[in-house]
Amino acid sequence: MIETPPATLRLRVDTGALGHNWRALDRLSGSASAGAAIKSNCYGLGIEKCLPVLRDAGCKAFYVAHWSEVAGAANHVPAEQIAVLHGPITDTEARYALETGAVPVINTLEQARRWNEAGGGRCHLMIDSGINRLGISLHEVGDPAIAALEVDVIMSHLACADEDSAMNARQLARFRKVLPLITHRAESLANSAGIALGSDYHFDLTRPGLALYGGVPRSELAGTIRQVAFPEVSVIQRRSIEAGETVGYSATWTAKQRTEIAVASLGYADGFLRAWHDGEPHLLRGETRLPIIGKISMDMIVLDCSAMPDLREGDWLSVPYWLPNAAQRSGLSQYELLTILGRRFDG
Repeated sequence: MIETPPATLRLRVDTGALGHNWRALDRLSGSASAGAAIKSNCYGLGIEKCLPVLRDAGCKAFYVAHWSEVAGAANHVPAEQIAVLHGPITDTEARYALETGAVPVINTLEQARRWNEAGGGRCHLMIDSGINRLGISLHEVGDPAIAALEVDVIMSHLACADEDSAMNARQLARFRKVLPLITHRAESLANSAGIALGSDYHFDLTRPGLALYGGVPRSELAGTIRQVAFPEVSVIQRRSIEAGETVGYSATWTAKQRTEIAVASLGYADGFLRAWHDGEPHLLRGETRLPIIGKISMDMIVLDCSAMPDLREGDWLSVPYWLPNAAQRSGLSQYELLTILGRRFDG
């Protein structure tokens, strides 16, 4: 059997920090229990690596977006602990929920009818309290299809939890108004940022996502949340260029003097987008900053390594990925920075 060479990109996931973050968010949830959003492969960091950590930390409620995500999660936790946010859009999905035990989140009257006709049973119900995405509208609350549901958790989703917006209080009031009208066992409103809004938003169950994986959506969480994702990249070439020579597509960078450069195996196909070219982008070797020069390519970036004469091909460099700072430098959201990491990283 031919051995595959090791990747020139790797992603270190600090599982200790991940477990810490869930426990911290669970404590901040007060009398509520914290669940965990594990959609999109645990926000890009790997369900095989992250889900067991969350489970072992004490989490018992997990949220995916697509039905195709259930099987991977069910390798680590019972399917009845997995809720599917998009709900049963087809009869096939409703049957799949019944066969596996995964919990559908009902978002529309049509989904409610489909679930009831398939045999029904335990489900969650999403109320649209103002974000105008998924969820039944407030005027649909009294429909017979909703009354026939066996609602475990009634939930809604905040549109502006990461901002000091009057919308938060409006959504809270709308959610509270609906609660007495639908028979249910538990209530859930807060995501990561919603947890930081305080106990009025906690109810019985919170649903953190971003903050589990190192994001800080509100300043109240600063100092509590730890970095989880640490991308690293290998140097694949070192060379010298002379004054007047240019680097990269469109020749946007010109050497003012003889310059030592390094080519690193990282590009926009790996989620390192050209947006990073703003705000003095760099990679790190230890504490030394290596500036990025020229345009970011699909598979490569070029660095000025003049300050590091001992840098060699095969050496590893760190990508600064403390999410709040990376978001400011790149102009990307913290959510995007996690979920766009490419498939070529070796965990």
